[in-house]
Amino acid sequence: MNHSAKRSLLTKLCSQPASLCRFRPEPFIHWRLKRVARAVIFDLDGTLIDSVGDIHAALNDVLQIRDAPPLDLATVRSFIGKGSANLVMRALNAQNLPADEASCATGLADFLRLYSAGAADLTTVFDGAIDSLTWLQDSGFRLGICTNKPLAPTKIVLDQFGLTKFFDTVIGGDQLASRKPDPEMLNHAMASIDVKSCLFVGDSEIDRDTAAAAGQPFALFTKGYRKTSIESLLPEYYFNNYNELKDIVNLEFKKISQ
Repeated sequence: MNHSAKRSLLTKLCSQPASLCRFRPEPFIHWRLKRVARAVIFDLDGTLIDSVGDIHAALNDVLQIRDAPPLDLATVRSFIGKGSANLVMRALNAQNLPADEASCATGLADFLRLYSAGAADLTTVFDGAIDSLTWLQDSGFRLGICTNKPLAPTKIVLDQFGLTKFFDTVIGGDQLASRKPDPEMLNHAMASIDVKSCLFVGDSEIDRDTAAAAGQPFALFTKGYRKTSIESLLPEYYFNNYNELKDIVNLEFKKISQ
């Protein structure tokens, strides 16, 4: 285009009514909102799966090897949340067994071996969880797992129940130097799927503290392994059935497309 043509076009544009010369941000903003990646990251035990039966069985096998009496289901349930090493240590202490560093390390190795061999025998997926994951994936969300369970048994469980296909990232409790409620795990999970924020879905005090430490909104699944009241946890959202999660997600992400 020569200089004369450019001047003619400029004159024509500037002679238009003022309303046509204004910058209109709406289409740009709408495009930006569509382009921003949205993510939902889940805890695993007590959130997507009810795994206490298999954990209980494996932990009692560890105790049986040491000629100690078994623990009841409620006691083992109360130990879940801070990772397998903490679980084994608490079990050894509860039965007055040696719980020094070497004893805990041996106990942990036994537990992981026994649990990995039967990690899906008694475990079930919570009703509606798969439907929710399917909807989230179909709606374009990036999905992740952030669990204190070690990575190997985590992958076994996900594979056994056909859940692996839903997740863009899986962060286990033995991959980093720290575990939940330290925010490093959740921050690492977000970074691994290239997002800076997420809705974190969990079931326990540990999960609530993790979300708060990372500065992310938290949705509490109330059928999990928490020990305190919903009111004391002050979650941004809570739900009792997975068919309620869609409404929570739509609200958090400003009524995304159905």
